[in-house]
Amino acid sequence: MPELPEVESTRRHLEPEVGGRVITRVEVRRDRMLRRQPRPEDFADRMVGREVERLGRLGKFIMAALEGDLMWITHLGMSGRIELASPGDAEQPHTNVVVELGDIEVRLVDPRTFGFMAVLTPEEFDESSLAGLGPDALDDLPSTGALEERLAGRSVPIKPLLLDQRLVSGLGNIYADEVLFRAGIDPARPAGSLSHDEVKALRSSIGPVLRDGLRHGGTSLDDLAYLLPDGRAGEFLHLLRVYGREDLACRTCGTAIVRRVLRARSTFSCPVCQR
Repeated sequence: MPELPEVESTRRHLEPEVGGRVITRVEVRRDRMLRRQPRPEDFADRMVGREVERLGRLGKFIMAALEGDLMWITHLGMSGRIELASPGDAEQPHTNVVVELGDIEVRLVDPRTFGFMAVLTPEEFDESSLAGLGPDALDDLPSTGALEERLAGRSVPIKPLLLDQRLVSGLGNIYADEVLFRAGIDPARPAGSLSHDEVKALRSSIGPVLRDGLRHGGTSLDDLAYLLPDGRAGEFLHLLRVYGREDLACRTCGTAIVRRVLRARSTFSCPVCQR
């Protein structure tokens, strides 16, 4: 699933191309892509003729502010990606939504259709599950003390808690494993068992891991489900320390990386470096 570095890399590619442009046409090929729109018929009506004022992001969501105090929200789901193209260019299979802005198109390509788009009013946003997202893991990370308070007394393993977007938003399976490796924490440790120094190490690891992923355009796995809007693959795959490296030697100590399943998610760690 595209996570914060992939989504932010996508946003940065989109911003200079679509910011300040007026939406001229919208075409939705799969109704499922509008399942988070309170009234699907509002989607295109709210977009056509409006200027994209700015592009932002919260966790894994791209947030495009449209004139008239509307928010165009895009989530890439498990297999989605954004493609930038010119009208008339050949389309990729599974192009489910096309938003035309003059001589450029923003295309949502999503084979598994777990992604979605929506255009919400401020009131609709406040009533949606998006309002319950935690602070952004890159731009608004809570202090060590605040994180310690949120983890205190929790018996759930720290790895699945990091995936809970209500704690912090933006971390997914890949980067949670990488953060925990960098912090030296076993993913199965009960969240409430972490000491002050361990919580500090955890917090100190989140930013550098995410920035490294962003610097390399995110992580494109072997299936190439995620690509940048210009068609290039993210290159962070080659720098991963634990994720996807089952039975390979730890880059730090040489011990074989192990794979476990925690709360139905594959989890990779080093049994020596992480305690």
